[in-house]
Amino acid sequence: MPSRLCIRHGQDYPCTCAMGNLSRFVEPVVLLLLSKKGRSYGYDLSGEMQQYALTDAEIERGALYRVLRQLEMNGNVKSEWDVAKVGPARRVYTLTPKGREHLDEWATVLDHVSHAMARFVHEVRSPGTSAAGAHRPPSGGQAGERITGGTRTQAGRRARR
Repeated sequence: MPSRLCIRHGQDYPCTCAMGNLSRFVEPVVLLLLSKKGRSYGYDLSGEMQQYALTDAEIERGALYRVLRQLEMNGNVKSEWDVAKVGPARRVYTLTPKGREHLDEWATVLDHVSHAMARFVHEVRSPGTSAAGAHRPPSGGQAGERITGGTRTQAGRRARR
């Protein structure tokens, strides 16, 4: 359990709230929501973020808007001002084809992370887990190897792409 007490979940719930800044996981959620909705305002996205959140930590609106700006700068999202409705102009966001590809990349990355986390949890909860067992290679790997981006390399050497 994290060493800090979670004010939202208390000490009996092992959540990710107290485990540091996980803001990078806002990006795939934003991409997913824009993929599902087609186009949306930032405010509307913020109302649905928690439903798809990848951690227990609350997603702050400021983090959402920072991610939207970065996604737009990288060509994954485009925005335009909606002045047709009554009231102040609002920025409406849409996913670009490049953004759809980026969402697919996130799905691949998160799939790898989820398998690594499942192995980790299994190792922690396995009977007889000890410091001596910590040096066993991951399933399917050889001693001294590590898996990076789907390719195996000798520890200490970079994979060539």
